[in-house]
Amino acid sequence: MRLTRSAVRRAATGLASVALFGGALLLTPATAQAKPVSPDAALSAATADLDATARVTGTAWSVDAATHQVVVTADETVTGAKLQALNAATARHGSAVRIERVSGKLGLFISGGDAIFTNSARCSLGFNVRNSAGTNFFLTAGHCTNIGANWWANSSHSTTLGPRVGTSFPNNDYGIVQYTNTTIAKSGTVGSVDITRAANATNGLAVCRRGSTTGVHCGTVTGLNATVNYAEGTVFGMIRTNVCAEPGDSGGSLYTTTGAAIGLTSGGSGNCTSGGTTFFQPVTEALSAFGVSVF
Repeated sequence: MRLTRSAVRRAATGLASVALFGGALLLTPATAQAKPVSPDAALSAATADLDATARVTGTAWSVDAATHQVVVTADETVTGAKLQALNAATARHGSAVRIERVSGKLGLFISGGDAIFTNSARCSLGFNVRNSAGTNFFLTAGHCTNIGANWWANSSHSTTLGPRVGTSFPNNDYGIVQYTNTTIAKSGTVGSVDITRAANATNGLAVCRRGSTTGVHCGTVTGLNATVNYAEGTVFGMIRTNVCAEPGDSGGSLYTTTGAAIGLTSGGSGNCTSGGTTFFQPVTEALSAFGVSVF
């Protein structure tokens, strides 16, 4: 059969696009174009599957924007059957997921900026905050405020700060304490940096952390929306960094040197001698939950 030029033109208009799927060249009709799965959708699906099926203690995962992969962090306690289960879960997603082993044990930092004390633990103050009525509070880690209802500025408990009025852990890791001691000056700074606003973390953001055990250490944000599986419970939506921290730094401030509050220290692996991976609760979520703001 010989096609006229008009028939050829009509046939050509029925081919809307040319797309590569797995190396095969496919012609897709204009009326029913096939759509590939986007890389972001594949990573979201992998993350959701890991959240549902792979909550092995000593692991965490987040998206690496540079390599377009979900990075699964596994500490040195993930061995034997735990490692086999983790390998099986990640293998379902091929090259979209990679496992990264870290030394040490992934754990919460119990013991911030400045040291704060409850009956059985020392933590770190995150950020001083206020509500719309001008009432003063401070934020810290939820796994800290879960432990103690009342907080002091010293280990002898002679200088009262105030009581816990809100706490969330696991799932989140933030808590809030209301100041009842009116003689304490409430500074809006972290060390020498004046905190004037709160912001969300972005991949590659330069950040610093201040805590009562190890002081100030700096690095970069290496992942967002991380799931972290502690022995005490799982937390979601965390910020992953290469900033070191140690027990006692929990609740402490993650911030930028330009004055933005970013997060609250949660936990991680390693120490400030050899380095390590540390996870932070986004501060914007805590501020919204409690109806307060930095100053």
